[in-house]
Amino acid sequence: MPVPVKLTLKWWQHLLPRNAFSQTVVLIGSLLLINQLVSYWSVAVYFIKPSYEQINQLIARQINILFVDGVEVGREHLSIVDALNAKVRHDGMTVYNLKQAQEAGLDNATYYGFLSEQMSVYLGGEAEVRFSQGENLDVWIRPPQAPSLWIKVPLTGINESDLSPLTLYLLVIGALSVAGGWLFARKQNKPLKRLQKAAVTVSKGKFPDPLPLSGSTEIVEVTHAFNQMAQSMKQLEQDRALLMAGISHDLRTPLTRIRLASEMMVEDDQYLKDGIVSDIEDMDAIIKQFIAYVRHDQEAIREPFPINQLIQEIQQQESNRQGEIEVELTSCPDIPIQHVAIKRVLSNLVENAFRYGHGWVKISSFEQGHYVGFCVEDNGPGIDMNKVDDLFQPFTQGDTARGSVGSGLGLAIIKRIIDRHNGKVSLANRAEGGLIARVLLPKK
Repeated sequence: MPVPVKLTLKWWQHLLPRNAFSQTVVLIGSLLLINQLVSYWSVAVYFIKPSYEQINQLIARQINILFVDGVEVGREHLSIVDALNAKVRHDGMTVYNLKQAQEAGLDNATYYGFLSEQMSVYLGGEAEVRFSQGENLDVWIRPPQAPSLWIKVPLTGINESDLSPLTLYLLVIGALSVAGGWLFARKQNKPLKRLQKAAVTVSKGKFPDPLPLSGSTEIVEVTHAFNQMAQSMKQLEQDRALLMAGISHDLRTPLTRIRLASEMMVEDDQYLKDGIVSDIEDMDAIIKQFIAYVRHDQEAIREPFPINQLIQEIQQQESNRQGEIEVELTSCPDIPIQHVAIKRVLSNLVENAFRYGHGWVKISSFEQGHYVGFCVEDNGPGIDMNKVDDLFQPFTQGDTARGSVGSGLGLAIIKRIIDRHNGKVSLANRAEGGLIARVLLPKK
């Protein structure tokens, strides 16, 4: 039997609010609703009910007085109704037979069981009490002394359709309490939302100004700890960037000297010279990747730019390579990008395609829902799909099928740039053989 209980709990959990703001509002609203119901019940039981009981008792006394001396139907009165009306003409009461009472609105009156029982006790027989609302609040009584008659007693100054002071009081207090609870929850939730936005900013590699210390003591402590963490991360990032940039800069000086020395080698050592120059170029390319990775590609301005134009520029730049670049473009809208950074993504993907492929690269653009994207394909050996996630980590190189050339930063740089654009990048093997890199960039 415990299984159905667990399923019921899970079902109810889906209906409950998840964030702190909604939970606080629901909690305060529920407590206020319970308070209002208890208050209304208390006032009704201890104030309103006794008042109606007193009114009922007074009406019962009047009816008893009406019948205490009996009712004589003489020549001047055609019926008992006329005789009774003659006795109560100065008391505001009116006596009706059943037909007259129905014409006067008896059928629209509401029966009250408790007051009927009480009236029966006061009058010494079975009585019935009803209330109807017209210009005034009218009480209808069917007395046991004359069960075929109905007596109507108007209660002047009482109108059920009017907004009673109690109802007005409860509405005002309820509205003020809900508004106060909403403001309280909003005040408590505001620093949390600010903290959440700042955390997302830090996760993207940016470091906002220290957050103001506001809210409850616990939130202030958390915000203070977050500010310290963000400042430490910023300092660590600056130190890392300075270290990497310094190493890259210092390495280029001896590389330049080695290259100058190789230029002075005799022709007999040409094969050594070519090897040295090739190694220097590879090392220089690795250093450029280090610098690109450290820079974080933080160009501040994103402007609408056609992705097809970037593809055509890359095609023109790579046209002197030994191989074929096939381009397949579709009509795509301009999207807000840092075009220098996205161009670096395209360049890195095309370079990898030529490095690991067999002289054929295809670049295509497309539009997909809320995204504009492009693909870079090659005809190389492909990759192990179980290692795709690892390839986007820094200093991780491809598997042995595609060789192990470079520093292992190319795909890490690509992933970082695309993440900064809130885009997506994925790798997959082609059915015809080779690899396809797919990039999606949001339209807005």
